[in-house]
Amino acid sequence: MKLYSLSVLHKGTTKANLLKAAFDLSSFSFFQRSSVQEFMTFTSALIVERSSHGSRASVKEQEYLCHVYVRNDSLSGVVIADSEYPSRVCFTLLDKVLDDFSKQVNSIDWPSGSPASIQYTALDGYLAKYQNPREADAMTKVQAELDETKIILHNTMESLLERGEKLDDLVSKSEHLGNQSKAFYKTARKQNSCCEIM
Repeated sequence: MKLYSLSVLHKGTTKANLLKAAFDLSSFSFFQRSSVQEFMTFTSALIVERSSHGSRASVKEQEYLCHVYVRNDSLSGVVIADSEYPSRVCFTLLDKVLDDFSKQVNSIDWPSGSPASIQYTALDGYLAKYQNPREADAMTKVQAELDETKIILHNTMESLLERGEKLDDLVSKSEHLGNQSKAFYKTARKQNSCCEIM
């Protein structure tokens, strides 16, 4: 599970304007990184341009999923992740980023802004924090803990069943031993009673 790109854009009437972006391209070779970054920037802008206001969508491009959220005020966000990364966590990330961005950057600057002119530095932090969805998202973390608990409980039940089967064997052996002990006791009593008379 990996996040590659997190972008904030403004959806204009004809085209989308990139305001700020963060990338984690460490899984690509050094010589591919600039091309991959350009492709991700182009794809993010294209998806925002073709999405309607107030919409969320996930678009599959090769082995990647592009998650887009275009708010009614034209502020938009795009996350590019691999296909294994949970969509719900991506949209949670987009909600947080766009809310934070709109609080820190004045909406007057959105239509004409550029990555160089917009003073917003939190994207890299969000991208790093959300690389592990279990740690970043409370719901995913709880689900992972429930899955682990279920596995532990399942293993405990198996060991209890094994222990129960072993206990059943011991109980049946003890019942068998009990019958033998009774027979031995009776035989010993007969032997001892014979000796007492003499």
